Order: sequence, then structure tokens, then C-alpha cells
Amino acid sequence: MLVAGDVAWCDDLRAAEETASILDRIPGTILALGDLAYMRGTAEQFRDCYTPTWGRHKARTRPVPGNHEYLTAGAGPYYDYFGDLAGASGDGYYSFTASNWQVIALNSNIPMERGSPQYIWLQRELQRPSKCTLAYWHHPRFTSGPNGDNVNTSPLWELLHAAGADVVLAGHDHVYERYLPMNPDGQLDRDRGIRQFISGGGGAILYKFAAIKPNSASRYEGYGVLKLVLGDGRYDWEYVPVTPGFSDTGFDVCH
Repeated sequence: MLVAGDVAWCDDLRAAEETASILDRIPGTILALGDLAYMRGTAEQFRDCYTPTWGRHKARTRPVPGNHEYLTAGAGPYYDYFGDLAGASGDGYYSFTASNWQVIALNSNIPMERGSPQYIWLQRELQRPSKCTLAYWHHPRFTSGPNGDNVNTSPLWELLHAAGADVVLAGHDHVYERYLPMNPDGQLDRDRGIRQFISGGGGAILYKFAAIKPNSASRYEGYGVLKLVLGDGRYDWEYVPVTPGFSDTGFDVCH
């Protein structure tokens, strides 16, 4: 899997083209983590900015929406552009299987609290037996980036942690950051914790880190794509930067 969000900065598409060139040479499903066509996710911005870059891999992309998509009413152009690849229009959450992993796409722009339709749907999805589980959405629960933690995603983390999920992916802060496995309170939990990756260097203007959070294990302020290899009871990660020099690789086993 190839993972990044915050992609097509319409005022300057050079970085989005550089990350798209990484996609050109590596096979696999693409998880697009939202904020894909700046600044408002309009039909014209998807056509003129996303399509010439990451859009050439649309057929193998499984996206989630970001907050910029929702600057246009109901993120309508996003749902129109991706169609069935994005799940039910207006919901934006769905699941699929990859390499015997349960992969769950969630929407951090709509209600996530206990009792919300998305929360109830996730509860049901997590009742399906699966050795390994990965979830992804736009706003990170924990981040050392300037946007700060997104506490409203906590109900999702609580459900995923209770079910033994392994990996959560997010964008929103335009950086790369990898965390050690944590519980929903952000405490180190090597036995049943979720490892969170932020991969927001898809092409939009980059951010600088702010206060470094506990359990932040690797950070990079540059463009690139996270490569995940989902195996039988394990996963391997490698950050593929546009500019050589930074490296973050490793592996872990599922709970």
C-alpha cells in the first residue's frame, strides 16, 4: 500500500507530481488521506490539479475525505469524482480486505461520537474476525504538527483499540510522523497499542513540527509517500521521500 494525503496544491503542482512519480514506479493500492485538491475540493480543482497528478492512479485508489473537500457543500465533487471507490456518497466510510487484513476507511469530518451512525457501523465492522486490522482517516488523533491533536477522533480509537487493531493512518498535518504503539490516551502500550502514522507530505505546502509529543518515534518535514507491506500476521513500513536522505523503515507483528 502507498499512503499519503494533502496532495494537489493547485497554485504549484510540482510536489504533487513528484509524489505521483513515486506511485508511477511502485505497484499496490493507494490510500489517499484527504485534502486531495486545494483549496476547496471543487470539481474544477479535482479536474485540473488532482487528475493530472495522483489522478492517473485513480483506479487503484481508496480515498477518505479531508476538511478541504468539505469546504464545498457536502464534499459533493469528491464523492462525484471517486464514485464507488469512496464508499457511500455522504458517508465516506467503508471497508475492504487486503492481504487478509481488514482495512477500514473512516470519515473524520462527520460525527464520530458514541451512538453516531459511523460509530455504530464501526462497532459492527470490528465484530468480523480478523487477525490484523488497519484503519485510516484524515485528522490524526495525536500529532506533533501545528494543527494539534484531534480529540474528537477518540471514540474511533477506543473502538479500534478494544478490538485489537494494529495500525491507524492519518494526514492533515503536512509532515511525516510515526508513533510507537499507544492506547487511546496516548500512553505507550506495546502489547495491544495502535501504531499511528501521519503521512501528509503528498504535495501541499509543508509544515514545521511544533511541540514533539510523547511516543513520537520518527519525524520528517518533507514530501514523500509511506509504503506499507501487509503480510500474514505482520506489516513492514518504509517512508519513500521525494528527496533522498531521510529513511524510516521497520516492521511489527499483529496483535
